[in-house]
Order: sequence, then C-alpha cells, then structure tokens
Amino acid sequence: MSRVLRIFNISTGWLGELGRSTLFLLRILANLPRLFLKPRLVVEQIYSVGVLSLLIVVVAGLFVGMVLALSGYRALADFGAENALGTSVALVVVRELGPVITGLLFAGRAGSALAAEIGLMKATDQLAGMEMMAVDPIKRIIAPRFLAGLIAMPLLTSIFCVMAIGAGGGYFIGVDVLGVDAAAYWNGIQSNIEFSRDILNIFLKSGVFGAIITWVAVYQGYHAPPTSEGVSRATTNTVVIASLAILGANLMLTAVLFSGH
Repeated sequence: MSRVLRIFNISTGWLGELGRSTLFLLRILANLPRLFLKPRLVVEQIYSVGVLSLLIVVVAGLFVGMVLALSGYRALADFGAENALGTSVALVVVRELGPVITGLLFAGRAGSALAAEIGLMKATDQLAGMEMMAVDPIKRIIAPRFLAGLIAMPLLTSIFCVMAIGAGGGYFIGVDVLGVDAAAYWNGIQSNIEFSRDILNIFLKSGVFGAIITWVAVYQGYHAPPTSEGVSRATTNTVVIASLAILGANLMLTAVLFSGH
C-alpha cells in the first residue's frame, strides 16, 4: 500500500510540474508579439545562444560527417554501391542526426547557460527587483531568450548539416580520401533529397527542439531555489530533461513525418 501511495505521489507531482510549466509557457507565448517592438532584446539573445554555440556545432558537424562517410563507405563497398555514399550520408544527417545532435549540443551549451543565468538572476534578487519596478521578468528576460532559441536552433541545424555533408565532412572523406566520384556524390544528394520532405524536416524538427530546450531552460532557471545548490540543480535538470525530451520528440516527429513513406 505504501509503495502504491508513493507511486501515486510521484505521478501527481510530475503532472503538477507539467501543468505549471505549461502555464509558464503560455505566459511566454502571450508576450512574444510585444518583442517585435523591441527587436534588440531578441538580437542580443540570438548572439548569446546562437553565435556563441556556432563553433561546437561546426566542429561536431565535421566529425559526424567524416565518421558517417567512413562507416557508410565500408558498408556500401560490400555491395559495390560506393557511389551512393553521398545519398547515404545526406539522408542520415538531414533526417535524423542533424536535428538531434544539434539539439543535444544546444541543450548542453546554450540551455545550461540560460538556466544558470536566470537562476543566478533570481538568486541575486534581480528578478524581484524588476518586479518591484513594475517590469515583468517574463516579458523582459524570459520571452526574448525563448524566441532567440526558437530562431537560432534551425539556423544552427542547417549549418551542422552543411558541414557534415559538405567539403569539410563527408565529401572530404568520401571523395578526397576514399576516391568516390565527386559528381556521383553530389548527384545522389540532389536526386534523393526532397525539399518538401527532407529540407522542411530540418526546420520543423529543429524548431520544435529549440522550443523545448529553451522552454525547459528558462522554466528551470526561473523556478530554481535562490541558492548555489538550487542553481546547480536547475542547470543539471535542464540538460537531462531537455535531452530526453528531444529524443522522445524526435521519435514522435519521425513517426508522423515519414509514416506515409
């Protein structure tokens, strides 16, 4: 009986947390239209969460593309289909690895930074001070960061895919190192990558992932206990929850987007 009661309490606690976070998201969404009057707030945050995350995304894209080209070439060579290497790399990156890996990197770098920043603002009473001056922290602090993450994530994912497929990643290993025909590499990509199914998939998935990551980050930071331990726990929770949410959302989106193919 005690075990059942404990499971019930944990379940209701999760549901309550989900409800509070959903109401918090609705408050953010209600303040987004007002940001068009103050675009500077959003631009500053795009630099913070997007531009400062660019290096790790570029480097990761290069290495992922190289690894996919090496492993894909070995598998395709057994069937005499080396010229399909470009198609293999592009489909894996565009449909799955690009949005997911970029999302995980974004959660680890930008998401944790957002949670720590907002948590420290709460711990040092900056958010309370803004409320005393009749400034809504949701409007001034939270909403610009949420919109910036929503914008930056698709752009970072596009850069990741270009680096993984292009000259520095898969192309370098496949064509320059392994000797795959360059024309066959690019023709395979052009013939099999569709705009309506694959390119839009990048922006849809990465947009959803960006919203999830920033939602989790700002919620955890805003509701973190105003102590050093509380901020540290909020930062850790952001990375863990956002990473698991990305993997779950990717499964559902993939099932929906490619159910008819």
